[in-house]
Amino acid sequence: MRMPEFELERYFARHEFDAPYLLSSSNMETVRMDGLLDLADDEGRRMWENLSLGYTEPQGHPLLREEIASLYETVPPEGVLVFSGAEEAIFALSSVVCGERRGGRAAVVWPAYQSLYEVARSAGAQLDLLELRHEDGWALDPDALEDLVGPSTGLVALNFPHNPTGAQPDAETFSRAVDVAREAGATLLSDEVYRLLEHDPADRLPAAADLHEGAVSLGVMSKSFGLAGLRIGWLATRDLDLLRRVAAFKDYTTICNSAPSEVLALIALRAKEEILGRNLGIVLENLPHADAFFEKWRGTMEWTRPRVGCIGFPRLLADHPTDRFAADLVEGEGVMLLPGGVYGHPGNHFRLGFGRRDFPQALERLDRFAERRLA
Repeated sequence: MRMPEFELERYFARHEFDAPYLLSSSNMETVRMDGLLDLADDEGRRMWENLSLGYTEPQGHPLLREEIASLYETVPPEGVLVFSGAEEAIFALSSVVCGERRGGRAAVVWPAYQSLYEVARSAGAQLDLLELRHEDGWALDPDALEDLVGPSTGLVALNFPHNPTGAQPDAETFSRAVDVAREAGATLLSDEVYRLLEHDPADRLPAAADLHEGAVSLGVMSKSFGLAGLRIGWLATRDLDLLRRVAAFKDYTTICNSAPSEVLALIALRAKEEILGRNLGIVLENLPHADAFFEKWRGTMEWTRPRVGCIGFPRLLADHPTDRFAADLVEGEGVMLLPGGVYGHPGNHFRLGFGRRDFPQALERLDRFAERRLA
């Protein structure tokens, strides 16, 4: 398997740990270890204090799988497979599904996190990209998806809440898209890593795994929970035979997960109301700052206001490529923006992250830079 360079991750590798301000972070602000342990219940605290650093169960700790299953309506604990992050989960599932049907097709929403489509292509699938458009408010069109999907489609990959735009379809539209995959007999991979961070809880969609017995929901501790350093993700599905095949593939990647990370993830999931409430509070405090910024720069920059999560995908209307704009910004102001070109998207967009407490300060620096460069 030969894969092209992962543009987004290479970009972050160059700037993420040097730039003082990360204005493109895709995850929520994290917590310190002591802060997370303060949230532990008695059982979680005992598990942490008596932790043995041996191998763990390949499927994931039984209590962790049980806690993850409680996030879904119909998925049993045995329908959960835990991974070292969502990236590994995508790699394993796409490799299995597309590897079993080499020469088949994969229909993937785009723009998207590169591995959602690149792993499928590298595993032998021919890609059919369903483009979401700024002009349409990044709306999902189930009819357009149906036009892409046919008898040779083995994988359909949806990503809602959407990365990088923060878009969210209504429940009826999403259900229709799930039905397209069901009727084609395709495996549906539903990337739901920003689920549970809806700005209005009424916008929360059902998990795809609850809508369709052949669907697989992808979750992770990194995004809505802000615990990226745990490197814990999962697949949840009622298709236990598919999950068995994916678990066998995992034997060639990580085999099992980090014991400390699994216990810490269990603690966090049991404290999810407090953690998610804190994170949503940060988002809702930051969004008015973003609104004021884009109002000031109306005609020069614009965005479709996200409904979910902590990222958006604004567009720079000035005759100034965002890759150069971002490069000059990080050099001149120490603020990292992610140019839309790393998604292969031609619309002169950039990803804006508003899940950190220093968002107002970073936005002030962006505003100051824009005054010099664009005013």
